[in-house]
Amino acid sequence: MKKKVISAALAAVLVASVPMSVIAQEQTAATPWYKIGVNALVSKGIIGENADLTATVTVSDFVRYTVTALTYQHGVDPMKAAAAEGWIADGEFASVDAPVKRGEVARILVRALDQEQGETSLAEYAERAKALGLMKGYPDGKLHEQETATIREIASALDNYKKLGLSKIDNKGVPQISVEDFMRNPGSFAYQLSTDGNYISYAAPWENRANIFVQKMDGSSEPVRVTSSKDRDIAGFLWKGDHVLYLKDKGGDENYHLYSAAFNGNEEKDLTPFDKVRVGLVSMLSGVKDEILITMNKDDAKVFDVYKLNVKTGATKLVAKNPGNIQAWIPDHEGKIRLAVASDGIEGTVLYRNTEAEEFKPFITMGAGDTVNPLAFSKDNKTIYAVSNKGRDKAALVTYDLQGKENVLYSHPDVDLAGAMYDAKQDKLLMTAYMTDKVHVKFFDDKFEALYKKLQDKLNVSESEIGLNDYNENMTKFIVSMSNDKTYGKYYYYDSTTDQLTPLANLSEWLKSDNLADMQPISYKSRDGLTIHGYLTLPKNKTPEQLPLIVNPHGGPWARDMWGFNPEVQLLANRGYAVLQVNFRSSTGYGKAFLDAGNKQWGRKIQNDITDGVQWAIKQGIADPDRVGIYGASFGGYATLAGITFTPDMYAAAVDYVGVSNIFTLLDTLPPYWETNRNMFYERVGHPEKDKDLLKEVSPVFHADKIVTPLFVAQGANDPRVNKAESDQIVEALKKRGIDVEYMVKDNEGHGFNNEENRIEFYNAMLKFLDTHLKK
Repeated sequence: MKKKVISAALAAVLVASVPMSVIAQEQTAATPWYKIGVNALVSKGIIGENADLTATVTVSDFVRYTVTALTYQHGVDPMKAAAAEGWIADGEFASVDAPVKRGEVARILVRALDQEQGETSLAEYAERAKALGLMKGYPDGKLHEQETATIREIASALDNYKKLGLSKIDNKGVPQISVEDFMRNPGSFAYQLSTDGNYISYAAPWENRANIFVQKMDGSSEPVRVTSSKDRDIAGFLWKGDHVLYLKDKGGDENYHLYSAAFNGNEEKDLTPFDKVRVGLVSMLSGVKDEILITMNKDDAKVFDVYKLNVKTGATKLVAKNPGNIQAWIPDHEGKIRLAVASDGIEGTVLYRNTEAEEFKPFITMGAGDTVNPLAFSKDNKTIYAVSNKGRDKAALVTYDLQGKENVLYSHPDVDLAGAMYDAKQDKLLMTAYMTDKVHVKFFDDKFEALYKKLQDKLNVSESEIGLNDYNENMTKFIVSMSNDKTYGKYYYYDSTTDQLTPLANLSEWLKSDNLADMQPISYKSRDGLTIHGYLTLPKNKTPEQLPLIVNPHGGPWARDMWGFNPEVQLLANRGYAVLQVNFRSSTGYGKAFLDAGNKQWGRKIQNDITDGVQWAIKQGIADPDRVGIYGASFGGYATLAGITFTPDMYAAAVDYVGVSNIFTLLDTLPPYWETNRNMFYERVGHPEKDKDLLKEVSPVFHADKIVTPLFVAQGANDPRVNKAESDQIVEALKKRGIDVEYMVKDNEGHGFNNEENRIEFYNAMLKFLDTHLKK
């Protein structure tokens, strides 16, 4: 279009009345300079269609606009979110209710781009914003940073920010990585120190199964393989004296036996050779030679008694008999069982006794929704450390004296605490951890904090990416790990006496982080006003608009998704899918009320939270509404079936992995060792008689006639949690209607596919299925 000649008089009028704080200077009557930015704010619901575009905006409203437009944190306090991002600082604004200045807009956007270069004044931030192309000034070339900003100026600046971000994307994606590379065993992992600190153990593949290897800490000898498992990965292991103890089940039945292996690799022994018996660890009995405390359900499949086990001979001695309602046993520093947690599945009691010769007596009562999780006794056995939400919504770190008096050590206003680290030798509480967007820590010991931060500096990582996996008794030798959303994990050995940090292993080093995708924390409001948190992973080097989306509800449902490396999410993102993970109501970590809000809401409000997440992603322009799929395992498999049953028009493809189709049969086939929690299932899911109509209403198998979405089902034949019948039922119901369902069953697997070859086969089949239906 040919430019119009504007007279000097008219130009002067425009200078006085239309400040040009935008990058684009060319205007037409048909396409005003601010139009695209305004439309973006309207489409996201940030401003109304009839908003006065020349009106000023308060600081708080501008921060809300910015957080909503530039992040995916849409269900939280915007000022808090902006502070967490480092965009605003305390004391920068005289009043958040005052109109925002152009210089303040510049400052926030420069910080959001992570382009600060030592600016201190609004004038300097204004110049930086102009240099970056975020904003331009009046025709006189000045931004007039002290002037207030209007809606249209802000809309245009936010649009410019978006254009700068998208300019780095050529929409070609990244090189495709094979399913085999994502799903094969990750190499050596789970490094641990021997009791004396002279040896190191780790798991590594042998015959396509994770087995245990041991080598001298000084590296003076070759690693020795001490286990020879060909049928199943070793599930976990630890040291006791000169023996390595490990757990393994058969074909996924979850009846774990405890084995012993001499560290020279010459001997392996099943220490608990009992059929259909499951073993748990109570205490390693530090300082006691050859003996540990374990639990077994040998006498009654429903409950676990405590035994003292000799790791050399396999001899066992009964220490504490379970009357039928004990769900946890806690020893003191001498290895005496002094605490027990009893529950009927809803209400419970922490029991205490002075000596093992005495009877247990009530110590702390727990009502419905209460949890008291004792962690350890202090060294003098007079103080008990615990995580408890009794009397509050969020679980806090507390101590109890022997009269049951509570003292709160630390709590977080938004989330539960996840646990704590206590060092028995020093008799010190070192730190506690909690998870908001990522894992964060609160320190209680200055020396330990200094060590932790030194390791952070050495590895150049945040507190959310580092872990202290093991250490010797004197806390001079450490196994350190680091991982994040794009790094599976790395292990290091650290000697604090020499300040030497030595690399040990890089898990899945064939996966290059530059080709992997960022996992971004997100939040949104549910239709009834709850804040729902989760994570969004967008395919790298793809414009985040109109993408095929996989919503991936987690299992449990009394669990939560968390930030970190997830191979299946990264696989999907690598293939061009956006992946949405939702911590719907009933997810753990967000307090008692949020957990309880999911009671008897399977297929109802829990499912609405998932649906609302999909609709949120569509409204943001991320997801193509015609190319949305759903994939989940366990409860996530149930949510997959519920999604295609109760919102049949939302999903174009669905993958149900070991998922529930019939809540009646789920409750009828609970593993015997879950029997003490049966009342909890009735309370949180529903009672098969009292809530019969409800459970029938939300069990997908009874509504299979509504399912039109293409479905792929995968199931382990030995699954003790979600029996194979759950998958058989839904597949049979659909086949009766003439609907073809892809069905994969593995006879040597349980609740999920553990064996490498089965994982690879499943994910190859899943990708082929999803691509067929979502990439048309």
